[in-house]
Amino acid sequence: MNAPYRWVIVAAGGLLGCVAIGAMFSLPVFLQAMAADTGWSVTGISVAMTIGFLAMAAGSMVWGNLSDRFGPRPVVLAGSVVIAASLALASRAQSLIEFQLVFGLLLGAATAAIFAPMMAAVTGWFDTQRGLAVSLVSAGMGMAPMTMAPLAAWLIERHDWRGSMMIIAAIAAVVMIPVSLLLRRPPALEIGLDTGTTNEPQSDMTIRDAVRSPQFITLMLANFFCCATHSGPIFHTVSYAVTCGIPIVAAVSIYSLEGLAGMFGRIGFGLAGDRLGAQRVLVAGLLAQAVGVLAYAFVTQIGGFYAVAMFVGFIYAGTMPLYAVIIRENFPLRMMGTIIGGTAMAGSLGMSSGPLLGGLIYDGLGTYTPMYVGSFVMGLAAMAILMGFRPFQARPGGLATA
Repeated sequence: MNAPYRWVIVAAGGLLGCVAIGAMFSLPVFLQAMAADTGWSVTGISVAMTIGFLAMAAGSMVWGNLSDRFGPRPVVLAGSVVIAASLALASRAQSLIEFQLVFGLLLGAATAAIFAPMMAAVTGWFDTQRGLAVSLVSAGMGMAPMTMAPLAAWLIERHDWRGSMMIIAAIAAVVMIPVSLLLRRPPALEIGLDTGTTNEPQSDMTIRDAVRSPQFITLMLANFFCCATHSGPIFHTVSYAVTCGIPIVAAVSIYSLEGLAGMFGRIGFGLAGDRLGAQRVLVAGLLAQAVGVLAYAFVTQIGGFYAVAMFVGFIYAGTMPLYAVIIRENFPLRMMGTIIGGTAMAGSLGMSSGPLLGGLIYDGLGTYTPMYVGSFVMGLAAMAILMGFRPFQARPGGLATA
């Protein structure tokens, strides 16, 4: 295996994810300015994010399957082009429904072309240090709160939201399109072969068997509730802080601090997963995440927000890459895009719940507290589901049994 180039794949994946996720999550930063400028409700604008996550869910398994067939480069390149175009079109939207469809449907579907193909590619490039590798890609994605979010806040102070979003579209095009050309398939698949090593799990498994297995269904459910746990707090905490009287720039810094802590969490959880086992570490992380998001309901001052953000960011960001590690340990390399895409689909459905429900709760009750309590309950559900995951047991001949 071309050991040096595998780190190029990691770096490219981190940068692509940073820009793609950052572009999508610029919407929470623009939320109040957009509502004031257009008269659109917070709930209505939040629906665009919900549609985006639904589009990500619909596209994840499709893009993942295409990357299994054609490799990550054409898939990620197509997604990069559409991300830039959809941001530019959304900045010109003249009605709420137009914005919801362009920002939500197009941008969400395009963003799905980045995550699953990149995670699948990285797991294929690494036989050792796999947890660290996927965590570093995820850490790059986690750079978005420290780079794209402050950039969005800086832009919104100097331009209206339309001009700011157009600038982000240009940045996405300039960065993502050239970087996507660096991608290559894992060497084992480049020559049309699966790895024949003893580390290759369930080599005779078909995709149909994989997606019907209890293991795949369990991972999908766990990821759904895991993402439902943190989606509302991620999207609405900046807005919640503003309602507590914290200035917008300081409120965005909460989001950025959460992202900074998440970088350390991703690397820390990746190293711990390599040493202690991905499932064990992930179960502990899901419990900690549930407690952390509940803590937001009890803070109103900037110091409290910072403390909770550091804890929550470290935990929730650290848990996310471990799903890909568990998948690689249980499913064949040739279907990584499809299986990771399937769990990403479930996660995107979970993510879609937070923006909408949080907006409805705030518009209806004038408080975000019930949202944080509900997130806590969903976090406990995610932990309980993953505790029930049982790895495949190998049989002679490489066949799998649950």
